[in-house]
Parts: sequence; structure tokens; C-alpha cells
Amino acid sequence: MHAQAVKDAYRRYAPVYDTIFGPVLQPGRNVVMRALACQPGERVLEVGVGTGLSLPMYPPGVRVTGIDVSREMLEKARARVARRGLSNVEALIEMNAESMAFPDASFDRVVAMYVVSVVDKPARVLHELQRVCKPGGEIFIVNHVRSSNPIIGAVEKSLASFSSKLGFHPDFELKQMVNGSARLEEIATVNLLWKVLRLRNLPAGGVAT
Repeated sequence: MHAQAVKDAYRRYAPVYDTIFGPVLQPGRNVVMRALACQPGERVLEVGVGTGLSLPMYPPGVRVTGIDVSREMLEKARARVARRGLSNVEALIEMNAESMAFPDASFDRVVAMYVVSVVDKPARVLHELQRVCKPGGEIFIVNHVRSSNPIIGAVEKSLASFSSKLGFHPDFELKQMVNGSARLEEIATVNLLWKVLRLRNLPAGGVAT
């Protein structure tokens, strides 16, 4: 999906996102927050932070930065931070995940929830997630993955032409999500639609297995 299509979609979603999508997508957020096991002082980047529904869930001693391409969604997130007094949220920035402005190895952990199958160039996003994560750090991805069931998989593939309307690629495959210098360590099933992937960012010269 092109960046402008994503921006247009989330401009429409922003006023009602929390009501419609908040409860539906909350199980994935819960799984990630339990798995993160953040330590005080660690820096976390949340890619596709949206309206900031997950921000109150981070421990207060963890420094959080969020990015999103949608200005309207970020406005909601900033209002949430102010309303909840979330002083550990360092920044909420309008930024494209395919080309992040952060230096290499800026964050201890990187989280991307419901993002990778929405962007135009998933492989580029995966590269950027790995680049900004410290060597040995963890990357958590919540995403829909095309079913291995041939019937369900065929239905998902047939829906691919409606990706811009759906807001994500229904035929996204796992192999598109794991590449480069990150090792897939765990896959947890959230429900029939979503899975959580935990990847370990390897040191320079490391080989993913």
C-alpha cells in the first residue's frame, strides 16, 4: 500500500479508531506488553503508534518514542499523553517507517503492531527496524500472516486486490517478515487473525537462522 493511501485511510479512521479498533486489536497489545519485559531506563521505539492506545501500558521507567505517518492519529496520541501525564513518552513523531531519521542502534527494543502488512515496502521496514535496534535487542511484530490452510489462504489471496480498502494486505506471508540480520525466536498466536513474532537483532556480521 502506498504511503498516501495509508494516510488517507487513517485520516478517516482517526475519529473512531479507539472505539472500533481499540478492543479488537487489544489482545495483540496485551501479548506484546507481557513479552517485552522492559527494564528501567531502556529505550523503546513503537512504530505505528497510532492514537497511542498502548502508551499507558509501558512501565513508567521505560523511555518510549512513537512514530506514525498519520498526523491525525498522532494528534490523538499526544492528547492521550497529556491527559494521562505519561512523562516517560519522550517523543511522538510524524515519520515514515521505511526511512527513519534515527541513528543506528538507538533503541533497546522495537515494537511494530499492525504495521508491516500496511506499508508499501515491508522488506524496507524490516531493515529499518533492525537498523535502529541495538545489537542483541529485541523486535516485536504483531501482524496478520497468510494462513497455511489452503482454503483460507486462497480466500486471503483473492482479497489482496482490496488491500487499499481493507487497510492491510490479507495475503501477507511470514517469509516477507523475517529477513536480514534478525533471528526469529518465537511466534505466539493471538487469535485467528494475528500473530506476535519476537526477533533477536544479531550483532554486526551475525547470521539469522
